[in-house]
Amino acid sequence: MMRTVEVIFVIAILLTTFTITTQFAVLPSPRQTFGTNLRELSYSTLKTLDTQGILSETVFEDSFDPEWGDLQKALSASLPPNIVYNLSVYDLSTNTEGIVTYQLENSISDASFGADSDAASFLVTSPDVTFTQNPQKVGENTEQDITLYILNCDDARGWWITGYTGQSLALDLHRLLSPYFTNTVLVNSTTELKLLLDGNLLPEGVESVNDGVILNTFGEAVPIPEDYCEDGSLEDEGYDDSGSGTYAKYFHTLGSLTRQYNWTWVSIVGYPFYYVTNTGRFQLEQNNFGMFGMEDVQQAGINAFLQGLNSESYNYDPDKVAFEVGQVQLTSGPNEALELCDYYGIYPAPYQTSSRALHQSIIGKYNLDRYAMVFDVENGRIAGATYKHQDGNGAFTAIGLTRIPDIRITALALLMYYRPTVYRSEFGASGTSRLVTLQLGQQGGT
Repeated sequence: MMRTVEVIFVIAILLTTFTITTQFAVLPSPRQTFGTNLRELSYSTLKTLDTQGILSETVFEDSFDPEWGDLQKALSASLPPNIVYNLSVYDLSTNTEGIVTYQLENSISDASFGADSDAASFLVTSPDVTFTQNPQKVGENTEQDITLYILNCDDARGWWITGYTGQSLALDLHRLLSPYFTNTVLVNSTTELKLLLDGNLLPEGVESVNDGVILNTFGEAVPIPEDYCEDGSLEDEGYDDSGSGTYAKYFHTLGSLTRQYNWTWVSIVGYPFYYVTNTGRFQLEQNNFGMFGMEDVQQAGINAFLQGLNSESYNYDPDKVAFEVGQVQLTSGPNEALELCDYYGIYPAPYQTSSRALHQSIIGKYNLDRYAMVFDVENGRIAGATYKHQDGNGAFTAIGLTRIPDIRITALALLMYYRPTVYRSEFGASGTSRLVTLQLGQQGGT
């Protein structure tokens, strides 16, 4: 008898607890538990209509325009039959103090709502508006007059630029980079290159070649004016007539001039300063791979250039300083390559192959500081970066990738180094953008 009473007592306690709990518990609505997520449905519907061009073609029209009827049909066709909607369009305007105001322009709906509804908003840009970007010119923030010189010599040939010519790459790089420079000069022959090396190739209004960027589009080969060749008037500055018999001395001169004029010399692909090229002077010479019009200098070229940049006397040095590393990846930290791809709108493949990466030992040996790392360091080897001399005079950008050249990497490397600001047009002018809000409700069971 006692056990029966205990069981009845326990049942009474459980029933009382359940009754109290159900009285005070806040339960989700049936729609939240089992039904459609109205906010997600609203946003996805707006996005789909915008992708199809229906929103942008309609929401800027007058309320009596027949396109509103087409939008209403498209909206009804996009939603389940038990969903009702109200679509409202607001014009955005910004006053002189930067305060944004919203003015209702039109609304369409197919039914009234109960208490249970949800909404999402979407910003639509007028199809008649062109948004532009105006990059700051390189050197503006430091009050430098920096000219971009692109080697486009018609009497030179390239190597390690398979599928391209130096001249075609020059035109492509001109289109890509000229918006960032006040002056861009195509150096169209080795004769014009001689003028540049003498400090006399000046665009109108520019007083000096100082601080310029010299972009070599010929890959592992570098154009050489005939004056610097053997028996030329400047042979002593171009040709080593000792036992080595090499044009490494020309690259030493280029390094010295890079220091003197505070240039940034850019090598777009491969092993820098590996060949000299002049189709008039080297008609019968070739680079051991059947490419006539050039002569090989090999590893001594980059070493001679860095000697000149470091204000050292010329010394023939054939030691290898560039090596294969295989796959390399764009740097991914804050303000590094991947992030700046978005900022400048330049999108090379994030993974590249490098067979000519410079060893980081050159940094200490030649008193360099490393800037603008395009790729992560692999085994002490650097596939892409800019090296600036520690005394502040002269810099060298080296992209040690495997052919074929990707000029987007070159452009990215330069922009990472100079960091010009990009000024973009903004939303806010009256009539250029409208806010569309789509409120949805569910009929039945809510």
